[in-house]
Amino acid sequence: MTSLITYEFPLNERIRIFIRLEQLFHQFKHHLEGQNIIDKRAAMSVLLDIIAIFKRNDLKSETLKELERQAGVLSKIAQNQHDNIDTQKLQELLVQLRDTSQKIYASTGKIGNHLTDNNLFQSIAQRYSIPGGTCSFDLPEFHFWLSQNEAIYQQDLQNWSAPFVEIGDAIDLVLGFIRNSCSVNEEIAPAGFFQVTLDTNLPNQLLRVSVDAEQPYFVEISGGKHRCTIRFMQPSPNGQRPI
Repeated sequence: MTSLITYEFPLNERIRIFIRLEQLFHQFKHHLEGQNIIDKRAAMSVLLDIIAIFKRNDLKSETLKELERQAGVLSKIAQNQHDNIDTQKLQELLVQLRDTSQKIYASTGKIGNHLTDNNLFQSIAQRYSIPGGTCSFDLPEFHFWLSQNEAIYQQDLQNWSAPFVEIGDAIDLVLGFIRNSCSVNEEIAPAGFFQVTLDTNLPNQLLRVSVDAEQPYFVEISGGKHRCTIRFMQPSPNGQRPI
């Protein structure tokens, strides 16, 4: 079976933020399972990046809008009763979307407010912007926390991250729907260049380009909701500009 590398290009700001958060949540979950101090520091660093994105965006509202949009699409499909549609699976997906929406609706207040009164967390966050600013001589309390029993570290990080992870799980669900509903076309890019014009009557949100992993080039995508340009670039030796 051919191994593929898939490159993704978000076609609106909402999906752009969702994909960035998806990557950060995957990193966070990976480091959360680690058992050494480096993993603990890395998990905290990623969590602070996640929180920074939440502070700049109303992600609760954006996630709910996208969940509702996906539920609306599936509801229309269910009403049309296509013969080739698995009705039971469709209903299960609708229930999953509605349950996820209800969980997010149920959360009260601004996401992250539970951390404002946590002295340790706030101390770490204040020093985070300084390169190397969380050394043991800067934050002895953090140094002590890093040395605690694994159960204490896991519980604290889970408590701190819980409201964000709930949104993260919803984002995973949304991105899964978008990726699995993509139409697939096989195209040829003469001289390593291809341009696609998007139908603005369709709710295009994500462009995906898959390439054989053995090919000696990577994909560079640019554009917007009307038109996208795809270039196939070869890395140059010694860190020079790709060609």
